[in-house]
Amino acid sequence: MVQKLVEFFRHKDKNTRDNRWIFGSMLVGSVLSLIAAFALSVDAVQLAKNPNAALSCSVNVLINCATVAKHPSAMMFGFPNSFLGLISEPVVITVAIAGLSGIRFPKKFMFVAQVFYTLGFLFALYLLAISYFVIGALCPWCLLVTLTTTLVFFAMTRYNVREENLYLPKKTAKKLKYWFEEKDYDKLVMWALIAFLTAMILIKYSKGLFG
Repeated sequence: MVQKLVEFFRHKDKNTRDNRWIFGSMLVGSVLSLIAAFALSVDAVQLAKNPNAALSCSVNVLINCATVAKHPSAMMFGFPNSFLGLISEPVVITVAIAGLSGIRFPKKFMFVAQVFYTLGFLFALYLLAISYFVIGALCPWCLLVTLTTTLVFFAMTRYNVREENLYLPKKTAKKLKYWFEEKDYDKLVMWALIAFLTAMILIKYSKGLFG
């Protein structure tokens, strides 16, 4: 079983191998995001019933899901933000499984998927910024969502740049394709962003995380 899985992700054809890693990353990221969204939704229901409910992920003053969930930013559209994850992540999971099966999606479909997931990625970063700078507390489940959304966003972007699904000018598309395929600059940017966010969190919240 393990050997077959290794062989699956080590396909001789570069594009096929890259696709499998891309959609594999999307699958893992979206599944973890769905789990986090479900946990956050359960917490939201608990807090709606009892605003003073003790949540399992409320460790201390700095690492406190309840503090974050009670802030107005947790319901940007009049309902818990986590409900958006319950709606969107199953779609991403479906796309990832289909992609792993070798299905090629229409250009327009992938372009629309890219637009919506880019908005979701920016929204996740926006909520992290609010937690970090305004609320002054972090939610572990929210951090997981931010991480997995980042992974899925960069995986999807890599695929769409390589397949020229973004309706970009030819010169721009060609340059991005070279940077992504030949130089792997997208991976560099992704890990640099993750490292930067991690450093910010550790610098400000190290006492809450380890104290």
